[in-house]
Amino acid sequence: MEDDRLWESMLEEHGARMLLFARQFVLNREDAEDVVQEAFSRMWRSGAIQEGGDRMIGKFYGCIRWAALDWLRKNRRRNRREECAARNDLLEKGDCYFERSLEAAELAESVQLALQELPDAQREVVTLKIWGELTFDQIGQALSVSPNTAASRFRYAMTALRRHLGGMINV
Repeated sequence: MEDDRLWESMLEEHGARMLLFARQFVLNREDAEDVVQEAFSRMWRSGAIQEGGDRMIGKFYGCIRWAALDWLRKNRRRNRREECAARNDLLEKGDCYFERSLEAAELAESVQLALQELPDAQREVVTLKIWGELTFDQIGQALSVSPNTAASRFRYAMTALRRHLGGMINV
């Protein structure tokens, strides 16, 4: 019963961030929910709940990453068609990876496009650091890289975003 409460509290605290991280791979909310659910299932079956704390969070993000990569491998052709359609829907509906006010719509679209131009490894680190609020140690664990590599990728990504966005924002 205590395990159930721990899982519930982890989902309440980190669920939205985990979903955002999964969306970096699949770009579709419903598929991202499936990926996060699959990661929860894998973590539950592995018994990783016993570890708890920051170490478990890092492992969980790593599990989400592997579940997403498995999903992509299984659904590559379908994903290409849906990604193309999703991009058109995002532009038409104004939907985005994050909520925004009408005043910030142009900035949010610019940031979203700039993020998509980053290499996957850098985009993952930015997503986990800024929206996931993870430490470089946790990011390193989630991505199976050293914390220094995660920090370097973050610095390179921030430099690229500054260059791409110019004076629009202070990143």
